Amino acid sequence: MRHSHLKDLDYSVVQQCMHCGLCLPTCPTYDATKLERNSPRGRISLMRAVADGRLEATQTFAEEMYFCLGCLACMTACPAGVNYAELFEHARAEAEQSGVLDSDKRSVIRGFTLRWLFMDLNRLQLLGQAMRLYQQTGVQAFVRNSGVMRLMPQRLQELESMTPTIQPQFTAEMVAPVTRAMGQKKYRVAMLAGCAQDLIFSDVNRDTVEVLARNGCEVVTPPDQHCCGSLHAHNGEWEMAQGLARKQIDQFPPAQFDAIITNAAGCGSHLKHYAKLLAGDPVYEPLAHEWDRKVKDIHEWLAQIGIQPPVAGDAPPQNVTYHEACHLCHGQKITAQPRQLLKAIPNLKLTELPESTWCCGSAGIYNLIQPEMANDLLDRKVKHIVSTRAEVVATGNPGCLLQIINGCKKAGLSLRVAHPITLLAEAYRRGEA
Repeated sequence: MRHSHLKDLDYSVVQQCMHCGLCLPTCPTYDATKLERNSPRGRISLMRAVADGRLEATQTFAEEMYFCLGCLACMTACPAGVNYAELFEHARAEAEQSGVLDSDKRSVIRGFTLRWLFMDLNRLQLLGQAMRLYQQTGVQAFVRNSGVMRLMPQRLQELESMTPTIQPQFTAEMVAPVTRAMGQKKYRVAMLAGCAQDLIFSDVNRDTVEVLARNGCEVVTPPDQHCCGSLHAHNGEWEMAQGLARKQIDQFPPAQFDAIITNAAGCGSHLKHYAKLLAGDPVYEPLAHEWDRKVKDIHEWLAQIGIQPPVAGDAPPQNVTYHEACHLCHGQKITAQPRQLLKAIPNLKLTELPESTWCCGSAGIYNLIQPEMANDLLDRKVKHIVSTRAEVVATGNPGCLLQIINGCKKAGLSLRVAHPITLLAEAYRRGEA
């Protein structure tokens, strides 16, 4: 008999929802459509019907699971503590296993990205180098200025305009495999370079290592790292996510570190649940429990150990607003710590963002597969950002950074979008000048 992700899931997780509806006002898709099936409560009803054998994993079921952002705002609102993140991942895995969404085009795209590109980050770096060449040689500027893109399908035009700028150097070219602590060594930590983070925001990785070193950490950053498997788990590829989790544990044995640091909210939310992912594995499950305890978001870790406040120097005034990445505030319950770090920066005024915990529409690859909903959410986010009159938007996730950068560009705004750790690193450097 075929293994079923929902039927084989601990039934107490499936039946925990009380259908009280307190999640409804927090759900971006339900807010947009007011349709019950587009709400967490409606989706859980569908999942339970599949688990009970009353419903097959149909195309409608699968499409609904992929219409969900996976922002986890419902988990923050839920009084019953429903583990929607676990249900959501198993529901998508069920959808993939059923094959109801299969098509030649979809198989090629998923095969290239999930099964080939992100299973070996050397391949991703090769693609990054090709994109960097395309940008640095002026070919991209020529393509955009020539008007040739106007002859292309609308969706292709949109995707080309979203192409991120690839960094001049990747993390391994900027960061040593071992960075010594500045001053007294108090901790030994591992630094996860990430996938998109390494290509598009390797400067954030450099800043993260520098800030850690300034605060008594010896930082281990191996040059050849693996994808954490977040992308695979969120897109129904459970076995691939398990394989990548084992590789992470092999590369970073948790007993060797005081903390395993991530600066990407989406990765961090997944990285802290390897024990669930590897449950039943006699070798890796015990290691995964220790791994989960050691994984720390950078804001969380710095707040835990206490930071050396930057010297004021001639710090320019900055009006900064903070967008809370969904997988940081809802997935990891980290909300106060990033604000703490921002408020430690001299001459920085933090202006609260209306609906700061509302999704920006990035949501992993959601902005690629559900562009209409993603764009509506981005427009809503940008309007709130404008209302703060801030010059800088800070956020702790590469997907959110890229989404908001593109949103500001589209709206003709000259706002800076930066990771809080970059702002902190700059404050340290200014204090030494």
